[in-house]
Amino acid sequence: MAQITKWMVGALAVNCYVIVTEKKHVVAVDVGGDAQKILQYLKENDLQLTKILLTHGHYDHIGGVAELQAATGATVYIHEADAPMLSDNMLNLAQWIVGHAVPPVTDYKVLQDGDEIVQDECTFHVLHTPGHTKGSVCYQLEHTLFTGDTLFRLSRGRTDFPGGSDDELYASLQRLKQLDGEYDVLPGHNETSTLSYERQHNPNLR
Repeated sequence: MAQITKWMVGALAVNCYVIVTEKKHVVAVDVGGDAQKILQYLKENDLQLTKILLTHGHYDHIGGVAELQAATGATVYIHEADAPMLSDNMLNLAQWIVGHAVPPVTDYKVLQDGDEIVQDECTFHVLHTPGHTKGSVCYQLEHTLFTGDTLFRLSRGRTDFPGGSDDELYASLQRLKQLDGEYDVLPGHNETSTLSYERQHNPNLR
């Protein structure tokens, strides 16, 4: 059974999730920075990073991707609507907010709603959840949801950046709310939660 650990990376403390399979392969979700720390962890534990899954294309979630990909050869996945952000520092907000560039990523695979990404015993199901960005996605791995900046504990993602939409985010949150069963919610920032807790207490899911 795969093991999931959370790393807080980059200046904005993005939650980067590292999933280690039984065969010691690693899938990382949202590598926002601190690539050298992750590379050291891989080396110390004899692990191979094979895939990097991105919930969206904002700079704070992609800042360490280029360095990690160059060092490991990992395949990068992003929804097709956010793919241009990987090489445009205005679109990914880096130039606008922090005033410096994020290294571009030009080798990647684009995702659509309903796609599946398989690594050993793990199958990640892609749920397109626009609203924070046009190409925001959540990844479902068994009873775990990696929600990026779509759903937070007792909150939701911003919609005031380019490409954001209150209407689209509301529809995306309703989609998550209506999923059958219980899920651990692993968001892009702040604390983890569960979907049942959010259904009951998060005003954005009522």
